[in-house]
Amino acid sequence: MTHRERLLELIRERSLETGDFVLASGQRSNYYVDCRRTTMFAEGQALIGQLGWELLKASGLDPDSVGGLTMGADPVAYALAYTSWLTGEPVNAFSVRKGVKEHGKQQRIEGCFEPGHRVVVIEDVITSGGSALDACSAVEGEGGEVLGVLAVLDREVGGRASIEDNGYRVLSLFRVSELLSVQGSRPTTG
Repeated sequence: MTHRERLLELIRERSLETGDFVLASGQRSNYYVDCRRTTMFAEGQALIGQLGWELLKASGLDPDSVGGLTMGADPVAYALAYTSWLTGEPVNAFSVRKGVKEHGKQQRIEGCFEPGHRVVVIEDVITSGGSALDACSAVEGEGGEVLGVLAVLDREVGGRASIEDNGYRVLSLFRVSELLSVQGSRPTTG
């Protein structure tokens, strides 16, 4: 079994649930993917770091740092940062808060980010694209340059197109059609 096959298996086993769900986008779906159950799992995080790093390098994007909207993006960004260090090409991580912190330095972006940084915004699951676009806006608002968006999973319900329509390149490790292909069911969202 390849690392990619194993990660897909982990996402199916740990993160995929069927039922009736209302998504953050407001859409209803007969399945839900809680990627955090895989991205925070030790083996899943190691595989995501490796496969995500390989995808990032193959893309030709060369960011100074990676990060996105907390909390979904955090473990993915940290896995990429750790893997990058192991390869001798360090890329640091940051987190984008959902709102400006009310105390301390009152920052929205925490961690290794500075104005002028070239970044790849991280997302665990792309549905509508809203979270990734929110993170892109925050980064650009603080003087960063967004090179693209990297996601673990694209739900294939229009989020990728929305992000691309805003001028950002999108990379994803998996599409939901790959995740559900073994399940024998077609996703419904609407």
